[in-house]
Amino acid sequence: MKAIDLFAGAGGFSTGAHMAGIEVAWAANHWPAAVAIHAQNHPDAEHACQDLHQTNWCDVPAHDLLLASPCCQGHSKARGKEHGNPQHDASRSTAWAVVSAAEYHRPQFFVVENVPEFAAWSLYPAWCAAMQALGYCMTPMVIDAADHGVPQHRLRLFIVGVRAKNPLLFDVPKRAHVPASSFIDFGAGNWQPIEKPGRAEATLDRITAGRRIHGDRFISSYYGNERGGRAISRPIGTITTRDRHAVIDGKRMRMLSAQECRAAMGFPVDYILPTTHRDAVHMLGNAVCPPAARDVIVSMLEAL
Repeated sequence: MKAIDLFAGAGGFSTGAHMAGIEVAWAANHWPAAVAIHAQNHPDAEHACQDLHQTNWCDVPAHDLLLASPCCQGHSKARGKEHGNPQHDASRSTAWAVVSAAEYHRPQFFVVENVPEFAAWSLYPAWCAAMQALGYCMTPMVIDAADHGVPQHRLRLFIVGVRAKNPLLFDVPKRAHVPASSFIDFGAGNWQPIEKPGRAEATLDRITAGRRIHGDRFISSYYGNERGGRAISRPIGTITTRDRHAVIDGKRMRMLSAQECRAAMGFPVDYILPTTHRDAVHMLGNAVCPPAARDVIVSMLEAL
């Protein structure tokens, strides 16, 4: 079975497909750095760096499975969605590229991933109607990556589509949770004193609250409203596109490394990342968790 990957980014969907035994024949993204990283990790696929609204679909190879993770920023609560924001309108419109690709190629299956708020989009019913008009029946499900062997709680909507008279009915089996301690290396990293000049009071307050609950070693959010931190004996919170999680160890602290973020997302340990920390974290924070994608695809195929 062959697949294409729209909005491929760092390659989480493609990696999950490979884990499920699927050949990824073509992948595209608008960001040259992401396309370069995807090509290094998936050299057998054709690659395109382009705005997918402008794609000539006749240049895209035939495929059985369409994978797509349209831009989520316009839907996500984490980005402070505002009604009427033109940037968010443009972000949400990327989902129509999925319809365009499906209309031309009519693959037997598709799997779309996005934040759960995608289903609350005012045009979501119209998007579903368009896919249904092309002959697809859909099975939406909200998946927590932590239930699929990823050491991270990350809720995402997966929409499985099949060209058939009836939707596929299936459950995705859950796996045991993996703790954050599985990837945190307390012997490495750029540690700094917690008590140092210029440290924000809000950061210190969060760490103090976390220490009362978890002791000397835990994970604290470096920004946002989360208080109390997280125990390293459970999966970490959602990996975002910028440094968010601080590792606390007694009187010292540091942010997660790119390699730790890679492990928290469920990518293989040898998966190539950008050399720039900022780019690596940004790509990983936007990625699909490969093991979650694998389990959805495998369950889809087993339901046939």
